[in-house]
Amino acid sequence: MSIRHYLQFKDFSADEYAHLFERAAFIKRKFKAVEKYQPFADPDRTLAMIFEKASTRTRVSFEAGMYQMGGSVVHLTTGDSQLGRAEPIEDSARVISRMVDIVMIRTFEQAKIERFAAHSRVPVINGLTNEFHPCQILADLFTLVEYRPAASGKPLDAIRGKVVAWVGDGNNMANTWLQAAELLGFTVHVSTPGGYEVNPALAGITRPDCFKVFADPREACRGADLVTTDVWTSMGFEAENEVRRQAFAQWCVDEAMMALAKPDALFMHCLPAHRGEEVTAEVIDGPQSVVWDEAENRMHAQKALMEYLLLGRIA
Repeated sequence: MSIRHYLQFKDFSADEYAHLFERAAFIKRKFKAVEKYQPFADPDRTLAMIFEKASTRTRVSFEAGMYQMGGSVVHLTTGDSQLGRAEPIEDSARVISRMVDIVMIRTFEQAKIERFAAHSRVPVINGLTNEFHPCQILADLFTLVEYRPAASGKPLDAIRGKVVAWVGDGNNMANTWLQAAELLGFTVHVSTPGGYEVNPALAGITRPDCFKVFADPREACRGADLVTTDVWTSMGFEAENEVRRQAFAQWCVDEAMMALAKPDALFMHCLPAHRGEEVTAEVIDGPQSVVWDEAENRMHAQKALMEYLLLGRIA
């Protein structure tokens, strides 16, 4: 099988996502029933995780997931590898990819992971970059399919035609939501403060009808099936923290915003969350919040992703 990478959400087709959601559901059922499922045990498959940005959910979900699937894990940071020092990224890719079966990288510029993948002999997964966060949206959509399944039983039918309200920064999460909307046939209502808008060209969007922009975050939430947000200051932008606090003051998802969404609307957050900033405690800890299942689903969705990249399509 030819090498496939997962660097942006649009790297896969809608049909491939339908397969991933079905496999994630199967793998999760095995996990909940405490039934062993270890397709990476014989022969043993090794995942290299490379972190230039700190992580909790990304590290635990990939590491625990790989071990549960019967594989092994090598954990690297810029402090204990040559990636952040004098060695070119291309050389690191050539060496690391000869010793492991799959690589996950969590870094800053998307260009870094693109360069690594271009010289890798094994699949490379984007664990997060400044521009995109495809594994998170993969898990978020899987969570939506779980909570709001279609009558047909087809996962893509649970997503198609939905409205997702994005309230906050036009960041890597917003870019990835736009890619997902264009590919899977739903609409994103985007509301950001002035100066923090999404950039459709950066996101690689060719269909402007997959999203609508709202100056008022409350109007973005009106009629939404899902309301979601992120911290106001992403990693790498900490110097802007105070300026962003002021700019985003009206973009805190609260009960009034959720009341404008559909009665059965879900709330999601990729975490970590700052209660009282981008979301109130009443919302994130309330009955519409699914953030804990969303976080757990990172592991199940990524297990399905690694299975697909290493073993291909399993019926």
